[in-house]
Amino acid sequence: MPYFLLAQVVVGVAAGGVNALTSLPLMLIAYAVALPLVAASAVFPLIRPMSVGVVRVLCGVEGERLAQGPGRSWEARCRTSVWWTLHLGVGAVVSGMTLAVPPMGVVLIALPVVNALRDTPTGPGWFSTGSEPYAAPLVGFGLLGGLALCAAGAGALLARLAPVLLGPTGADRLAAAEERAADLAVRNRLARELHDAVGHALSAVTLQAGAARRVLDTDPEFVREALAAIEDTTRRTVGELDAVLGLLREGDGVGERAGAAPAPTLAADLEGLLARSRAGGVPITARQDPGPVGDWGQLPAIVSREAYRIVQEGLSNALRHGGGGPVEVRILVHDGDHVGGHGDDQDRDDDRERLRGHGHSYGREHEHEHIRARTRARGGGLGRGGHRELELIMTNPVGAPEGAEPRVGGGRGLRGAAERAALLGGRVEAEQRDGQWLLRAVLPLGAGAR
Repeated sequence: MPYFLLAQVVVGVAAGGVNALTSLPLMLIAYAVALPLVAASAVFPLIRPMSVGVVRVLCGVEGERLAQGPGRSWEARCRTSVWWTLHLGVGAVVSGMTLAVPPMGVVLIALPVVNALRDTPTGPGWFSTGSEPYAAPLVGFGLLGGLALCAAGAGALLARLAPVLLGPTGADRLAAAEERAADLAVRNRLARELHDAVGHALSAVTLQAGAARRVLDTDPEFVREALAAIEDTTRRTVGELDAVLGLLREGDGVGERAGAAPAPTLAADLEGLLARSRAGGVPITARQDPGPVGDWGQLPAIVSREAYRIVQEGLSNALRHGGGGPVEVRILVHDGDHVGGHGDDQDRDDDRERLRGHGHSYGREHEHEHIRARTRARGGGLGRGGHRELELIMTNPVGAPEGAEPRVGGGRGLRGAAERAALLGGRVEAEQRDGQWLLRAVLPLGAGAR
């Protein structure tokens, strides 16, 4: 009605001040003028979500067949404009018929039995004859039936066209996919943080408590050290858990919450991590070689954080599945195209050959190209001449019970480590061979000093 009334005023002024409601041709002209106004107004973002809500309720169209939110592209807006024009145009015709046809049909149906109506001019002259007025009810019922069919047909037409014109476009599907991917990335990050922080703490505390219980009467000094390590481990874990839960409460899986404990790094807590793991009675040998970097504090912060978590996961696996055997940890920085020069070259080459020949690669399945590209674009390398890598190699015996099936793959922790490496463009390889479990991670540092 607003569009039609506006068009009626314009047409009436153009026709010399004539009231368009008194002339059927002028009414039709006003209707035609109103349709372009309807189409132009449909480009406003509110029209599509409003139309989708109407279609869901009145046409019974399933929600997944309709787009969500305002149109993000001109294609979506044009399709919404076609729908809006068709909806209001057909609705105006059906509305006008609904106002005019029922009174006419009632008069024709009552014409044979109401004498006063026979003398009333009703249109065609044959209704005023003596016998033929009894045919008027058939025409009246026909008009009412035709109106019902027109309304039902218009509703069916609009219901059929609604998914075509109001359904998601390619841009809508892409935006929805990106939103789902972002949400999944946040959930995966939170799951990794919870698993690595809490899982490692529980493994370490369990092992430390068990070792303290076994030597409670014979080695009080060791018991005191184990209890101190348990206290330190739980205190740190509570702080990390609070930070992760803070991200959940705020719905932000990217930034660090204000006031939360900073994420641990190689420079800040590697020695503490090794000390707390040794407190459980497991011998751990650590070989560190920052090489051209100088010290772990010069690593890019994100690489240092993810490397710490990977080492933490490796130690957790060793504590849970190593049977108390010795654990060897090697952390070194070297040029990606040249391995030698920093000690233990032959050992590293042997490990690499074994991993290449018999290992399983995890991480390529979980790559996120846009994050990797962003990481490379930021730089983060500390050298000028070549591509440098941070390499983590961990070995420990597999303490599976006798007769048990050999371990052939990792669980959630190993998958999380692979995802961490893949986000930085690196990789994680792992295998079991000759009773030893090997875990190797390579994290690129980029090129160019920062």
